[in-house]
Amino acid sequence: MNGLIAPGFEAVGDAFATDPRGGSALTILRGGEPVVELVEGWRDAARTDPWRPDTLVNVYSTGKPVIAMAVVLLADRGLVDLDAPMSRYWPSFRTPASVRQVLSHTAGLPSFPVPRPASAYSDWDLLCGDLAAATPEYEPGSVAAEHALTYGHLLGELVRRVDGRSPARFIADELPYDFGFALSDEDIGRCAELEFDAPDWPDRNAGAPGSPKNRAISNPPGARDLAVINSTAWRRASVPAVNLHATATGIARFYADLLAGKLPSPAIPQYTGPDLFIGEEITLGLGVQLEPDGTWGHGGLGGSAGYADPSRNLAIAYVSRRLADFAVLDRVDAALPR
Repeated sequence: MNGLIAPGFEAVGDAFATDPRGGSALTILRGGEPVVELVEGWRDAARTDPWRPDTLVNVYSTGKPVIAMAVVLLADRGLVDLDAPMSRYWPSFRTPASVRQVLSHTAGLPSFPVPRPASAYSDWDLLCGDLAAATPEYEPGSVAAEHALTYGHLLGELVRRVDGRSPARFIADELPYDFGFALSDEDIGRCAELEFDAPDWPDRNAGAPGSPKNRAISNPPGARDLAVINSTAWRRASVPAVNLHATATGIARFYADLLAGKLPSPAIPQYTGPDLFIGEEITLGLGVQLEPDGTWGHGGLGGSAGYADPSRNLAIAYVSRRLADFAVLDRVDAALPR
């Protein structure tokens, strides 16, 4: 482990070091200034290439607030009405859902409706066309079900149609932090190689056969397949719901700017109730989850997460190449100075 630990945050460093993941990073900013910036391990499964502060790693749903913020920015500029139907901006879109309902995972489109191969992740127009023609699984606005794979295409296509830029280009231009979709060859060269913490990890995180979770994450296949998610094709694709590649510091700076009011706040409650994907009661904002303790942000499958703690003016991000659970982040949170 190496990096920065400011006085008062020594216990956080100990919490991070307790269970090294063989390649991970933790950044905590207070008032926008770093108080913790730690890295450990390697970028590769062979453990030959050390993890660096600029190492990018796939953070799964930790990236959902980023694509959501693209739409929130357009709304802040008066270019999108959150209460307008999606079809106002995407005329072929058949589901009678509003932009706000898509942002809050209540649009009723948690799964791609047409079986497609893993190669479809590289075909933006194909998957967006499937969503436009889809019939919602639930009445829009009636219940939440995390739009695990579809969220980024729904919001990203809205961005493209309103702004003209691809979602990846919009994020690169408007949210210039150290993260992105549809990576360049140079950025692909900075990527960490994902691995499972145990051979049965994909099965443990698949959901029961036929369940909303299982259906949402299984089509197209490959989002939990190392051969897919470590491939150049995946890193070059835009799958904004689950393939943001980021550094811990990039995510933390995004949340620090949200806390500072440099970006519109997404922490506005939109829905409280059951989430059929997660299987519990939650409160959702505009692309973020709001917790009872006042923190808000989003975690990702495998244990990465980014969030804001307004009461302590902290922006926190943890990323790991070893797909496991949230135990490290739980220890870090418990160790934060009160």
